[in-house]
Amino acid sequence: MTPIVSIIMGSTSDLPVMEKACQWLNDHKIAFEVNALSAHRTPDAVERFAKGAQARGIQVIIAAAGMSAALPGVIAASTTLPVIGVPIKGMLDGLDAMLSIIQMPPGIPVATVGVNAAQNAAILAAQIIALSNKDVAAQVAEWKASLGQKIEKANADLAQVNYEYKCN
Repeated sequence: MTPIVSIIMGSTSDLPVMEKACQWLNDHKIAFEVNALSAHRTPDAVERFAKGAQARGIQVIIAAAGMSAALPGVIAASTTLPVIGVPIKGMLDGLDAMLSIIQMPPGIPVATVGVNAAQNAAILAAQIIALSNKDVAAQVAEWKASLGQKIEKANADLAQVNYEYKCN
């Protein structure tokens, strides 16, 4: 099996957050890989990874980082693949990481999800892949339909809650 999504994190301390992306991709049978690379500690390895990712079959890169959060931008600078940045919550509640990932110079875009929003990163990666993969498109459509079903069930449950002045 060849991975089509690569999940890269600045260190293994980010794994508890990124497990949500891993689990979502796994549940939807989308092949992925997970590695730790540091923009500051292993910059040459990051560049080699980014430059070689497409040739290895990777279609989307999810890059998670906290604090200065340079990793997603450094990867994006060395590849034409879509890069999705996941800011990791730290001492400034992830605001520092989020701003670092969002504020990229012209020509080096990084799509950014919310702080610790690894699952949304996986879903966005799947939606990008779905543009050219009918199987993934069907998986994403089915999963999104299930979200509406959950809300319908929640409203049915709420309809059973009784209060004297509740009107619905």
